[in-house]
Order: sequence, then C-alpha cells, then structure tokens
Amino acid sequence: MTDIQIAKTITLAPITKIAEKFGVDKESIEMYGKYKAKIPLSCIDKNKADKSHLILVSAISPTPAGEGKTTMSIGLSEGLNRLNKKTTVVLREPSLGPVFGIKGGATGGGYSQVLPMEDINLHFTGDFAAIEKSHNLLSAIIDNNIQSKTNSLHIDPRTISWKRVVDINDRALRRIIVGLGGTTSGVPRETGFDITAASEIMAILCLAENLMDLKERLGNIFIGYTFDKKPIYARDLKAQGAMTALLKDAIKPNLVQTIEGNPAIIHGGPFANIAQGTNSVIATLMGMTYSEFTVTEAGFGFDLGAEKFFDIKCQSADLKPKAVVLTTTIRALKYHGGADLKSLTVPNLEALKKGIPNLEKHLENIGKFQVTPIIAINKFASDSDAEIELIMNYAESKGIKVALADVWAKGGEGALELAKQVIEVVEENKSNFKPLYRWSSSIKEKIETIATEIYGAEHVDYTSKAKAQLIRIADLGLEHLPVCIAKTQKSLSDNPKLLGRPKDFIITVREIEIASGAGFLIPITGDIMRMPGLPAHPSSEGIDIDENGEITGLF
Repeated sequence: MTDIQIAKTITLAPITKIAEKFGVDKESIEMYGKYKAKIPLSCIDKNKADKSHLILVSAISPTPAGEGKTTMSIGLSEGLNRLNKKTTVVLREPSLGPVFGIKGGATGGGYSQVLPMEDINLHFTGDFAAIEKSHNLLSAIIDNNIQSKTNSLHIDPRTISWKRVVDINDRALRRIIVGLGGTTSGVPRETGFDITAASEIMAILCLAENLMDLKERLGNIFIGYTFDKKPIYARDLKAQGAMTALLKDAIKPNLVQTIEGNPAIIHGGPFANIAQGTNSVIATLMGMTYSEFTVTEAGFGFDLGAEKFFDIKCQSADLKPKAVVLTTTIRALKYHGGADLKSLTVPNLEALKKGIPNLEKHLENIGKFQVTPIIAINKFASDSDAEIELIMNYAESKGIKVALADVWAKGGEGALELAKQVIEVVEENKSNFKPLYRWSSSIKEKIETIATEIYGAEHVDYTSKAKAQLIRIADLGLEHLPVCIAKTQKSLSDNPKLLGRPKDFIITVREIEIASGAGFLIPITGDIMRMPGLPAHPSSEGIDIDENGEITGLF
C-alpha cells in the first residue's frame, strides 16, 4: 500500500479530542476544519517546558534513496507513547516545491505518518502563503521607494539583496528583470525569486519567541545601501508593522495527529542547507510545555540541520537536548561505500564496511556537543541479517546504543526498542549539552570551527568577494551573529561528489549573506540553489483529484 492508501484506512479523531489528549483546553484552540487547529502562544509555559526531555532526530549524510528522519521521528514518538511516556512530535511544514517536484512531502510514511497528510502537504493552514505575502510586501515597498520622488530613501538598486519568493519550483524565475514598461512601472533592475522555504522571513518566524520579537526581527532585515553607502533595513521603510500583521496567525503552531492518534505539532519549514532546518522555537516550546518527551528533527545530515539546531536554535532559545537519534540506513551506508544507486537492495557487506566511516564521523560530531547518540537503523525489506549484524557489532564495539526500527511497516510497535533506549539515555543523564562555539568569536573563527570540527576540512579559503563582505559585516556591527553555513547536503564537504568521509579537502566560502533579521550570517559554499527546478517528470504529473474531491497520487 502507498502512504496515502494507508492514511485513508485511518479514522481520524476530531482535533478537539487531540487537544484534550495534548492537554490544551479545547475552547482555546483555533479550528481550521475538523482535523487541524492552531494553538495560541499564551499556552506556552517555559517553566514546564524546561522539565521536558527534548530528543533530536538527525541522520547520516543523505542519499537519493532517502533516510527517513521524519518517519523515524513520528515512529519514535508513537513508541514512547506506547511506553506510557507522554510524547509530542514537533516537525516542519512541507514545501510545495518538493511536493510537486521530486522529493515528496514531509509527513512521514507507512504507519508512521502525521494526518491529514493531504492537507499538511498542500496548503495546510496557510502559513507558507502568509510568509510569502509578508516577504513580497517588503519587495513591493522597496521598489515603490526606489520609484518615489517624494518618499525616497535613495536606495541604490544595485545593492539590494532582497528578492521575491514563491512556493513552487520554477527555475525560470531565478534571475529576472523588474520595472519594465516605462516610467510609471518602476525602475528597471535585476532581481529574482527564491522558494518560500528559503525566505529569511521563514527563518525569522522559526526563531521568534513571540509576536513583538517577530516584529523587531522583521524590522532588522538588511535590504542594501543608499547611494551614499548608508545601510538600509526594513524598519527604515516602516515595513515591519504591516509584515507582522500578515503573520499574526502564521506565528501560531499547528496541532494535528499521528496515525496512532497522538498529538503532533507542525510549524515552519526552513531548509537546512541554507537556513536552520528545524521547526519553530515556539512549536518546540509548545510541545515541551505539555509533554514529558518532545521529539523533533533537523533537516538533512547532522553536519547541517543538527549543527544549526544546536549552535543557533538551542543557543537562541536556551534549549538543552537530552539525546540525538541518528537515523541510519544500510542502503545509505552502502551508497557512501561506493555501491551504485541501482544496486542498494542487493546485500553488499564490503560496500557497507566502506560506508561506515560516514556514520562514524556523524557520531563523533554528536560527541562534540556532549550529547549522547543512539543509532537508529531504519529497516528496509532488502536489509540482510548479516548487514544488520555488522552495524550492531560496530555500535557495540564503540559502546553506542543501537536499535533496529521498523517504523514504516509497524509504526510505534516497530520503535519500542528504540524508545526504550531513548528512555535509558535520559535516565542515565549523561548528556551535558554544550554548543560548538561562542557567538562572540570572530566570524572567521566560527566558520573555521564548523568546517574543521564538523565537516572535517583541512582549512577554509575565502574568495575576494567574501573577504570584502567580512569587512562590510564588521562595519555594520554584526560580527557577533552566529553563522549558518550554506553547503551541499550530499557530502560532508562542499563537493557533492565526495561521499563517505572525505579528508584533506578545502572548504571555499564564496560569499557571505547577511540575515540580520533572522539573527545569523550565511557563508555560502559550493553551488547552492535557492530556487529549485522541476525534473523532466515531476511528481505533479501523478497527482489528481476525482469528482468526489478525493486526491490520488500524492505519495
């Protein structure tokens, strides 16, 4: 059965029942139909949240075969609930780009899903649309100010770094010219579109702690410079109030349910190769307020989403995770060991052995944050007993807990052993979270610490453009911000072709973007795409709807 076929066999509980199970008064939630709701920010209690055990689910370096972090996160939360540990899973919202493109949705799979999966993967509660409108409002205000003869800040159009966004993969919009059509249609300039998940406003929403913090961060968005080199921020355009008004509902986290009828919170969706790659601070604190255990995930491999989760989100919101579940698949390790993509279902102990160094490096990285790791082997039908045993023996030799998790086929039942090990780690209380670097360190020191310690690079090179931007950032007084390195997810290096555990490589920072609203700097390495394109045969070709309104082909 497909994911959507499995989902349609489940009888959903009214969201009011899920709210009661979560612990929120059903009268306080804001209904979005029968099975979705928003929870007001007033329900967050930081003192209660501090008593919850926060568990991060991450993964080894991802491959085209997929590793299943979201599926593992949902399955683990089901398993913990089966062991009578009140648990909430807190996830990101899917972007329509991958949904209609090639990667698919972000609601888990099999018997480890969040529901209603069609709604969540499509428009959901309109959060992405609100972010898109808020972002593009600022774009319109910028161009209007350039055009104006009576209310102009004299912005130099050549310095504007703010683009527009749309939540669809559309390569034709990567670079465009606006302002054509004569003197009444604006000032012509080059700009472009990013996908909505890459918007700085998405990152801001996911780091804001309340509505006023959101407004202040929106005002801090760096736009560009005037002709006399004065920096311009969104607050100079008096844009932050209207932008925040568009986000007044989007800032509230969304309550839905898992396939086994447990609460799930889904909110925000920044990508991990260009932003922090994890759900909102507000959603995480909401889950922690009402749960003994809170399970969340960070995008792509540990070197990307998890590093940013620890060094940016945890430092910003004063969160202290108790364990990291490192999602691992035998297929992925064989791929990192040199096996061809088409042969990953064929037993291959030699390729598996050669791929283990990738797992080993991610485990070492978890240790750098002084948090206890647990290896979760995401089971696939093609996994042989010998291959499973090899990973088990490796973990035992390193003194690391490991569990075989069959969450796609069995849901919470398939995660019971993993859940027991998570509970053991929490009860042992050996984790003592410590960030990798201090925000007060120099920008170069922060970049080079991540590149050498987490990626394993020999050293870091900077282009002349990046060096000039370092000086500019210092002049703006933004050196204290953390760094959110944009890097390929396919490799520990900035070269997607270097699989496994590459060594003796150089990381090249080609430019550094300022995300002063979000509160971080973005050193860009390699060829990072902020507006993906559709494949020759996008997933949208297989999606349809019948006369009864039933959607088909959605995974």
